[in-house]
Amino acid sequence: MAMLPNPLPRLATDPSGRSLGLRLPPGRLLDTTDDGPWPEPLLWHAEHPAAPGHWAALGGPAARAGLLPVLVDLGDRQGGPESWQLTPARMSYPGDHDAEDVLAEYWEDADPDGELLGLLHPFGPEWPGLAPAGALTLAPDVAAARLADALSDGSPDWPRTPHLALVPARRSADVPAAIGWTGPLNHDNDVARPCAVLRSWEDRFGIRVVALGFDTLTVSVAAPPVTESDAQALAAEHFAFCPDNFSHSRGVGAYAKDLVGARSWVFWWD
Repeated sequence: MAMLPNPLPRLATDPSGRSLGLRLPPGRLLDTTDDGPWPEPLLWHAEHPAAPGHWAALGGPAARAGLLPVLVDLGDRQGGPESWQLTPARMSYPGDHDAEDVLAEYWEDADPDGELLGLLHPFGPEWPGLAPAGALTLAPDVAAARLADALSDGSPDWPRTPHLALVPARRSADVPAAIGWTGPLNHDNDVARPCAVLRSWEDRFGIRVVALGFDTLTVSVAAPPVTESDAQALAAEHFAFCPDNFSHSRGVGAYAKDLVGARSWVFWWD
């Protein structure tokens, strides 16, 4: 994984973040990986759960300091990020991968024996290509802040414990690779490849990586598809990206209906 200058070590002696132009609540730096301590902190996260308004208040100043926000689930059944088996040393760089090549490979590998053709309808075994870009109807960072607020309001519809974290990364799509996240491990052990797809979705749909759990990823969407045809093409990408989101009662066609106008996408890998 290509390394950026990391501002996080400065927080060891300046936990308020004032030297970086920040006003941080109490928090902790994390350097724990599956291979032992990382030479520099991978992320900072707040000690207390996030609340509405926290993302918007910190996101802009943090980005100017070279840090990007993400919610991390400290109440995950697998524990918080220190228990997530992070492996930054094993990650490549998202920019070294082509999103369509990655998705086409996933598509072909998902059903090598043709047993899942029913799930792929209205498509067949051949990769159908990328979905057309959506039209921005909301600024991507505004969409991200709104979703972060919704996930932080204590709603029973989101039974998690999100804490605001800051990660040194060039763009939101790179956050999982920057910390060596292994959520899709059984699908791909180099998360830089899924991050290349996230980069493409940033460009085409205005997504931002808003929340991470041990094996879950939630993104905001600023340019969702507005027609069922475009949503079906996007659902094919989602199937390639995360086949565990699908079931025999919810194939590509049925899944696509939920993508029309959707402001968030949630992925889970078994």
